[in-house]
Amino acid sequence: MESIFSKIIKNEIPCYKIAETDNCFAFLDVNPNALGHTLCIPKVEEDYIFELESKLYSELLNFSKVIAIAIKKAIPCERVAMSVIGLEVPHAHVHLIPINSMKDVDFKHKKKCSHENFEEIAEKIRNFL
Repeated sequence: MESIFSKIIKNEIPCYKIAETDNCFAFLDVNPNALGHTLCIPKVEEDYIFELESKLYSELLNFSKVIAIAIKKAIPCERVAMSVIGLEVPHAHVHLIPINSMKDVDFKHKKKCSHENFEEIAEKIRNFL
């Protein structure tokens, strides 16, 4: 069965897309820890990030770096944290979360955001790519 992320890549489920390459895709997390919380995924559906082929693994991390730099420029924050947990969705993914403190990455404090806010945030980040 396809993951929700594969359906997002295929445009079967809408998302707030940030960027994509031939092999990677970035979009805003709709249940964010912080405004600007972005997910970076490989287009290949692989459950466990460390089972990705080495070249794709490196490409995903380099892609995530580019997105993180844009997030840092677009969203006021001290840093952009990177988290790879891998249990929520059976599709490898990297969380990029703008943070000002450690509590911003504990996945307990979620931010509410309207469609308009998500669109505005996505556009701000895209402007720095």
